Amino acid sequence: MDVKGLVPGVEPGPGIAGRTLGRIGPLEARLARDDAEIAAAQEVRYSVFYEELGAGSNRLQVLDRRDADRFDAVCDHILVFDQSLPGPEHRRIVGTYRMLREEGAALAGGFYSEDEFDLGGLISRHPGKRFLELGRSCVLPAYRSKRTIETLWQAIWAYVLHHDIDVMAGCASFHGSLPATHAEALSFLARNCRATPEFDVSALPGRYVGMDLMPAEAINAKSAFSRMPPLIKGYLRLGARIGDGCVVDRDFETVDVFVVLPVKEIQQRYISYYTQEPGRLAA
Repeated sequence: MDVKGLVPGVEPGPGIAGRTLGRIGPLEARLARDDAEIAAAQEVRYSVFYEELGAGSNRLQVLDRRDADRFDAVCDHILVFDQSLPGPEHRRIVGTYRMLREEGAALAGGFYSEDEFDLGGLISRHPGKRFLELGRSCVLPAYRSKRTIETLWQAIWAYVLHHDIDVMAGCASFHGSLPATHAEALSFLARNCRATPEFDVSALPGRYVGMDLMPAEAINAKSAFSRMPPLIKGYLRLGARIGDGCVVDRDFETVDVFVVLPVKEIQQRYISYYTQEPGRLAA
């Protein structure tokens, strides 16, 4: 595999492929460089998605103990390493995030989230804008902390700047396949965090599940926010908005919502924070 870029014919560009994109203390983030690092990231994903959270795996995944699909080969993979751990570097991976640009999606026949949401329709309404799909967010239990998330976001922001991305988008998940279990949080998102018409995305008609499950007077904003997964809360703080409808993913046993984050909507204080040189944040 060409270590210059995981998308055949599409290189990340000089100065990004091998360099550190985020660092806080012993945590360091950069792009995967080779097959061994991608395979190790897939093992981390398997550990979290299948062994911890109970996603349904097929026979090949069980044998390999990896979460892998056809999109991995056309994505860039941001990896977070704990450099204080012993052993080879690819065994120090504690978190990962998958980046799929339009060049890679064209080779894969579309974006991953297009099985659930009309992302293609959104892109077609914005010719000339560069879209980035983020997915497969995964952090080992012992590293689910503010430091790890901030290290990831340092790297994501460096990636977005390097590729001149205009819009970040992708699915974010609630654990469990019953929307009613998340009624307050989903209803809050539907009533208070919907995307503007310019950037709205709907769940596909055959998979659409309404999110507005509770009357407005029954929703407590503080309680609803506390019940959201950290990833969704983090997106909302940055300025992201939520698409129309959710989707039940039976394979991963999740309820998925669609997150849209135009780069121009990111609050300036976050831009200033994540643009700092890696390593300058608190160790």
